[in-house]
Amino acid sequence: MDIIESILNIPVQDPPEEEFSSADLSWSKFGTADRHDNVALIPYARVDAFIIGECSNVECPTRFHIERGRKRSKGSLKEYKSDEYLEYRLYWCSFGPENYGEGGGILPSRRYRLNTRNRAARPQSMRGCTCHFVVKRLYARPSLALLIYNDRRHVNKSGFVCHGPLDGDAIGPGAKKVPYVCNEIQQQTMSMIYLGIPEENVLEKHIEGLQRYGDSNATVNILASQYVHKLGMIIKRSTHELDLDDQASIRMWVERNKKSIFFYQDTSETNPFVLGIQTEWQLQQMIRFGHRSLVAADSTFGIKRLKYPLCTLLVFDSRRHALPVAWVITRSIAKPDVSKWMKALLNRVRAVDPGWRINGFLIDDAAAETDPIRHCGLTTFILSWLRNIVKRCSNIEVQREIFKRLGKIVYSIWDGVDYSVALKELNQDFVDQTSFVQYFNASWVPKIEMWLTSMRNLPLASQEASGAIEAYHVKLKVKLYDDSHLGALQRVDWLVHKLTTELHSSYWLDRYADESDSFQNVKEEYIASTSWHRALQIPDCDVTLDDKDHLFAKVVSQKDSSLTHLVWNPGSEFAFCDCSWSIRGNLCKHVVKVNIFCENRQEFQPSMSCQSFKEILTNLWRKPTEDSISLDLSMAWTQQILEQIQKLVELNSSNDIGCVVNNMPLKWIAKRGRTSVGKPPSALALPSSSKSNAIVPKRNRKRKRLSRLR
Repeated sequence: MDIIESILNIPVQDPPEEEFSSADLSWSKFGTADRHDNVALIPYARVDAFIIGECSNVECPTRFHIERGRKRSKGSLKEYKSDEYLEYRLYWCSFGPENYGEGGGILPSRRYRLNTRNRAARPQSMRGCTCHFVVKRLYARPSLALLIYNDRRHVNKSGFVCHGPLDGDAIGPGAKKVPYVCNEIQQQTMSMIYLGIPEENVLEKHIEGLQRYGDSNATVNILASQYVHKLGMIIKRSTHELDLDDQASIRMWVERNKKSIFFYQDTSETNPFVLGIQTEWQLQQMIRFGHRSLVAADSTFGIKRLKYPLCTLLVFDSRRHALPVAWVITRSIAKPDVSKWMKALLNRVRAVDPGWRINGFLIDDAAAETDPIRHCGLTTFILSWLRNIVKRCSNIEVQREIFKRLGKIVYSIWDGVDYSVALKELNQDFVDQTSFVQYFNASWVPKIEMWLTSMRNLPLASQEASGAIEAYHVKLKVKLYDDSHLGALQRVDWLVHKLTTELHSSYWLDRYADESDSFQNVKEEYIASTSWHRALQIPDCDVTLDDKDHLFAKVVSQKDSSLTHLVWNPGSEFAFCDCSWSIRGNLCKHVVKVNIFCENRQEFQPSMSCQSFKEILTNLWRKPTEDSISLDLSMAWTQQILEQIQKLVELNSSNDIGCVVNNMPLKWIAKRGRTSVGKPPSALALPSSSKSNAIVPKRNRKRKRLSRLR
């Protein structure tokens, strides 16, 4: 489009419609090559019709207010240009320019008066909209108005639609009349919608939540129904594709959700892609359940199917279930990259709780860099072996025998047997199982020594922890590997969208149902989501052992008492059950129950985690020299650890927390100390003979309470 330098060359437009908008006008570039504006010339009498038409925008309905205005009297200028104004008005969308929304900052107070009669209904409506235009009534031709329109889109400074039907965060007008909706109620409603619960049930729970803050009436119910319906429409319209290009889409999502990002590193020639996600709720759970407890990493998900593998940091909640508190999407496991996002996450947590620390960090990859991690532990690879045995061997007897032989290889760490001998026997005895032998020799034999060394040197996770992590892994597969989503697996924005909406909402609702004792069906499914908790529901009388050689155990089915499941190789992590869940390569409740049943029997060997624990204690006992300071220090550490373990066992086994609290030693502190904790001490005056240097207490000028004067 050519640039017009004279306003006399701009045609006057007068659309026939009663109301018209910028889309009905032809815009010209007016000015110079260095600086020019998009302008249109209309009769001054049609300005109101233009403003009404702009307010009636279907995609972004709004109102425009006069942000700034100036006026001249006729004849005040002796010399003037063709575009000089007689009247000047800057019209701005009423959803701006201030931004009171998330991440926005309000503008400072102006020194000029604003016409606020036609502004948005409340300050909370300000979303930083940049849409504005200028109306100039020309000095030389007062019957004409020059429209200057450079920002026609209703977006904020980040380029996102900030109000109207296309805004994913918009709830709708009338918020001053809508009943109070706290974050808890809103998160509950959003979680239920994301999980596909019918709108009638969502509305019922939403109204129940509102009744906790006020009385219910017909008006409240109608407004609540509108709120739930609009929120549901917004969620249904939301999409993971903010841009056709996946990388650009992720950049836009990061810009829009800064509060949920603890680390972001875009792809470059020197740096790999790293995206660390943690919502405010996840941060609270990490501080609550991770302090002086365990944090586990599930870092092997999606290596083959996703564009970037997903690493999840998990804590164990009050029911010892694995709870995701952070997600890291990256392909890099190099020490510099791991250190970057780990330090960023730690700094975020300690910004809220400076004294936060963990007692142990569980990893699931022996090749992972452990230098950035202190007090590291290891989760085993047993279930990975089990899945591939089931997948590559069709005979169930062969499956359980191979699984038992693999157990001998692992237990060689503590039995003093050369693992290479057991490995050679495995290849010779099962040479006919070509598929599994080829897989094992290609995938595990090159790194089996590394894994066994790590298992010997690092503490091993218990079966309860492994089962909790496995339950999260299974839930993640169900949410992400749905057949309807297979085409989107190579997009990072889709993965981020699924994690922060459906998966996050699922775990939030699980915790809320358990703590508030509501949503009983959700609570029951949550409690029974791990094999460990399902195993605890099986009574000991339903478990019988083979009295002769202890080759197998029988467990009566809890659903059908006439059905019995066989668990081979009982008392070992390499036990194998004939139930459908175990045959699919999962840790079943029957195996867990049998191992719990066998743990106190002398004829069964201790579990791998118990063997590792004994090895650590033995090494600790052997290390110090007799009658040395090192021995004293080791004794002090051991005693401290013993006391902490005793307190933890007492806390977990007690049914009344009050009894535990009453047994705690009292810590007395002076009243003055209690009131001055965290404050610097008052001036520590040195003794001085000069009275002028004496510190005079400041007189309290606060008015006495009326009750004290009576």
